[in-house]
Amino acid sequence: MAIEIEKKYRLTPKQRREIERRMREMSLVSGKLEHEENTIYRGGSLDQPGRALRLRRVNGRAILTFKQRRPGQSPIKHQEEHEVSVADADVIDSILNRLNFRPGLIYEKRRRRWNVGKAAVVIDELPFGLFMEIEAPVREIKRVERMIGAANLPAVMETYPGLTRVLGKEKKGVIEARFVTQARKSRKAAGRKRTAAKHR
Repeated sequence: MAIEIEKKYRLTPKQRREIERRMREMSLVSGKLEHEENTIYRGGSLDQPGRALRLRRVNGRAILTFKQRRPGQSPIKHQEEHEVSVADADVIDSILNRLNFRPGLIYEKRRRRWNVGKAAVVIDELPFGLFMEIEAPVREIKRVERMIGAANLPAVMETYPGLTRVLGKEKKGVIEARFVTQARKSRKAAGRKRTAAKHR
């Protein structure tokens, strides 16, 4: 069992540029851009507060993760994490559905990663905003905050699923936060045309 220790911050585009500039000055290079689709399941014991089962599809890979948050008021959160790579996300989704777990939330994310000292720093773009996370032991989080100019940034206590629940849109019983792609724009425009034609 791993214990994940991390702190999350909301960023403005200007703050993002400044933090990325500082990391470049430290000769740090990010990993490639990751495109994620995250599905959070509900049902059974997953409906208890602080628990989450997530199936993540990212750049052709799939990862199944169970998290259980430890109680606390600190902006640096601690949670148990069990994670495994899976060969076929659709098969795992089918198994979970057979076990009466159902998708409750789906959110998309674009992520870049940096290694800063002993910390993992990620900058995330979601449909509802920009965020940064620093994952490391508490002392290292504070050290890295100072290094990259994040010490005075306000912490975000909410999780991405929690923010999706508030800021996403419900579709067939599932709350979703997705980027608007050109294909989705075209489908919406076609739908509006069909609706307008019916009312002529």
